Amino acid sequence: MNSDHLKKALLLKCHEYVDQRLQRIKDIIATIQESLSSETKSSAGDKHETGRAMLQLEREKAGKQLAEVQKLKEILAKIEISTSSGVIRLGSIVYTSRGIYFLSISVGKIDFSDTSYFAIATDTPIGKLLLGKKVGDRFSFQNKEYSIDKLL
Repeated sequence: MNSDHLKKALLLKCHEYVDQRLQRIKDIIATIQESLSSETKSSAGDKHETGRAMLQLEREKAGKQLAEVQKLKEILAKIEISTSSGVIRLGSIVYTSRGIYFLSISVGKIDFSDTSYFAIATDTPIGKLLLGKKVGDRFSFQNKEYSIDKLL
């Protein structure tokens, strides 16, 4: 499999992750909206107001999560898979002595074609260490030595 196909496949897995997350958040928001509109003023007074306040807080929390997912979509849109460079950057697949990393968003382990890849964001501790490095470079992370063996 060539590097463009591999990058497309990993990028697709990242998009699926974001889409699933987006759908969960939309479902939560819909449930909250439904609960808010079905709440009727009752004689319970304070209990009713507390319930509405809790639902409003949940809606705000879901709104923040929605904004986070939007940021993830923007990051994925910036990934150029057709161009390669000798330097690690967003969209690079990095083969190290201790694992294979896809610099994109933090999805975690992605199994593809009998190989495990770790989709990580560029602002994670290891992502920051990888950025700008080249094949042959070495670095230390969590008291372990890594060498960069291959870069796509």
